[in-house]
Amino acid sequence: MSTLTESPAWLALAAHHAQIKNQPIASFFERDPQRFTEFSRQFGTILLDFSKQPLDETAIACLFALARQQKLQDWIRRMFSGDRINTTENRAALHIALRADTPVYLDGVDVVPEVNAVLQQMAGFVAAIQDHTHRGYSGLPIADVVNIGIGGSDLGPVMVTEALKPYCLPQLKVHFVSNIDGAQLDNILRNLNPATTLFIIASKTFTTQETLTNAHSARTWFLQNGGDEAAVARHFVAVSTNIAAVQQFGIAAENMFTFWDWVGGRYSLWSAIGLPIALAIGMDNFRALLAGARDMDQHFLNTALEDNLPVLLGLIGIWQINFCQATSQVILPYDQSLHRFSAYLQQLGMESLGKRVTRDGDAVDYSTGVIVWGEPGTNGQHAFYQLLHQGTQVFNADFLAPCNSQHPLHHHHTMLLANFFAQTEALMRGKDAQTVRVELEAEGIPQQLIEQLLPHRVFPGNQGTTSILFNKLDPATLGALVALYEHKVFVQSVIWNINPFDQWGVELGKQLANTILSELTNDRSPAEHDASTSGLMHYFREQRARINE
Repeated sequence: MSTLTESPAWLALAAHHAQIKNQPIASFFERDPQRFTEFSRQFGTILLDFSKQPLDETAIACLFALARQQKLQDWIRRMFSGDRINTTENRAALHIALRADTPVYLDGVDVVPEVNAVLQQMAGFVAAIQDHTHRGYSGLPIADVVNIGIGGSDLGPVMVTEALKPYCLPQLKVHFVSNIDGAQLDNILRNLNPATTLFIIASKTFTTQETLTNAHSARTWFLQNGGDEAAVARHFVAVSTNIAAVQQFGIAAENMFTFWDWVGGRYSLWSAIGLPIALAIGMDNFRALLAGARDMDQHFLNTALEDNLPVLLGLIGIWQINFCQATSQVILPYDQSLHRFSAYLQQLGMESLGKRVTRDGDAVDYSTGVIVWGEPGTNGQHAFYQLLHQGTQVFNADFLAPCNSQHPLHHHHTMLLANFFAQTEALMRGKDAQTVRVELEAEGIPQQLIEQLLPHRVFPGNQGTTSILFNKLDPATLGALVALYEHKVFVQSVIWNINPFDQWGVELGKQLANTILSELTNDRSPAEHDASTSGLMHYFREQRARINE
């Protein structure tokens, strides 16, 4: 057994869960008419309602005791103080410095001036694109921007630009390429004019295989369709730290935007990785995005645990995963603008918390990260809500929605929110056999048929949900929401005593892919692979040979 699962706070939670696990969530409301008020918190225009979660006052108190036992507040201060809490890479985790307006120190040096210098560089470049000072090789203004990256260099910028489309500048279209599958790049390039297209190559080391392959293919397309070597410097910029490789590619040194090793990929949209965001929505709105995140940072740092939104969200996840045995976290935004939010949180949660050993390298004997997934409502209601209502899986669900839509078409938003409220209530209440029987009898259905239909029409209910409402999805609110989930993930990592800032699990497949790529490219005999991998490679070669005959 681990120290955590033998600890007093953990044992107290386990004992209390055993006492209340069979109590319906709805019964908590019956006993406490003020439950919504007591089990919800507000920060700015963001309301966090966790009253439909399967816990009571004692469970909440025990979760706070667990947080204090695990020294959560000390860890929060350590992160904000620039301690090298990413121990396997000997790095700080200072994404909070990317949106700070007061000093943040690393090894005694304030890093905020460096951050501000890059922001100023971004602002100057964005202004040059917008006022047409920076033009393409033919003298025409830039009309399209193609961001080439992968992982955090893609998911964050994609999510934000999609979420903030009402703030996007109409004269500039931003596209994203991440997949090494040539279909994505080809489908974008075929509709673009090289003379009016700007490429952003986003790769910290400028060696990421997928990104550099796409970048060189884009460069070839540019040269074959009107551009020349001298024009590359006007049409390609880089977000990287490898100035030699960037310049070798043909990108001008003044068009390289840097960032730092204390910025993890999945936390990087606030850095120069956010350049496509700034180009899409303008620098003022990008700074508003940063300001919203900064406000949530200060709330996380300075607010007592009991009123701290990221802490509450994280501890609810601990309760669901470790005591209610939830195996997935479903993110359900009732706002089409947030249709990439679930995918973004998928990387944030699963890459950060998908760990099987503690910071000390000891194997855990408790669940850590879970599967994160989801789609916008109401689409999801007609796809996978069947499993949520009547399936056998245990899950935790977050519902998110703006009170005011950016797209107020007649009564659409009211209908959308009616579904939001109905689904959280239905997941909690369910529908028992007696209620179903009464409904079927009222429909005049024969008794024999009622007995056949009854088990299929019962909804067990008692599914825990958290509701997050906010005024409007503007840049500042989106920044706060993203920071809310960043800090929620950090809270859970502290409780589980794992490092959320490394991602060694992505490396093995890459290493094997390099070996196999060499074998496929050079038509060499496969090295020692298992029979399945060797067989698949052989079949692939056969099929390619037939096409090329």
